[in-house]
Amino acid sequence: MAGYGAMSDVYEWLIGDDKLTPAQAAAVYGSDVVGSLPPRARVLDCACGTGQLAVGLAGLDLDVVATDASDRMVRRTENLAGEHGVSLRALRASWGELPDHLEDAAFDVVFCVGNSLGHAEGAAGRLTALEAMSRLLGPGGRLVLTSRNWALVRSAGSRVEVRDRLVRRHDRDAVVSYSWQIEQRWEQEHVLEIVVARIEPEGAVRACSERLSIWPYRYEDLVAQLRSVGLTVQSTTFDPETEGYRVVAGRDQAPAAEPAR
Repeated sequence: MAGYGAMSDVYEWLIGDDKLTPAQAAAVYGSDVVGSLPPRARVLDCACGTGQLAVGLAGLDLDVVATDASDRMVRRTENLAGEHGVSLRALRASWGELPDHLEDAAFDVVFCVGNSLGHAEGAAGRLTALEAMSRLLGPGGRLVLTSRNWALVRSAGSRVEVRDRLVRRHDRDAVVSYSWQIEQRWEQEHVLEIVVARIEPEGAVRACSERLSIWPYRYEDLVAQLRSVGLTVQSTTFDPETEGYRVVAGRDQAPAAEPAR
């Protein structure tokens, strides 16, 4: 189950109020990541979703490429860029296909946010994704990645979670629910079904749902895989007791040559 084909039409109901606009989405990374970049720095937002972050970054005079495995998400990103009058390049590509479309060492920052890496198929698929993203980073480049704390997700077991309030978007309310199918072993395919039930003006309820494959991972396994593709964690917000975290990883520097004797 690849994903976000059907959900692309209602994805804004899944975005938090604090990241709903392009400016808000980019501001999340303003001080510690984006703030240090020069004008027209090259930035890749892979798994860009509906484009809030990519469009927000383009609005900061950065040279942005946005990719997603979903054609519908790519189209929504292009439309959002047009609405905000910014220029970016958007294309459909999975993580493994990124090197087919983009030059090695071409980017100053690569973003992989929104808990997207959990959709990579197992340890091998995750490594393929991280290798591709690492290849695209230039000298001094950084990978910015956000993730659920999958240990906490698994510890809660299979369950249905219903948001405790209505979510309003485009003057319409919706109830959002998540159904988790948690397997016994980490390496097994888990399933997340998301349902967005929109309340129509006349009171009818219209539901949109999608089943998504998840392959969870431990934080320490992520760090080890980053290291294996030449990236070292520079900063992290990981806490075993919190639900999500951000990792900023940079390319390892080659050891300095010994002076001639």
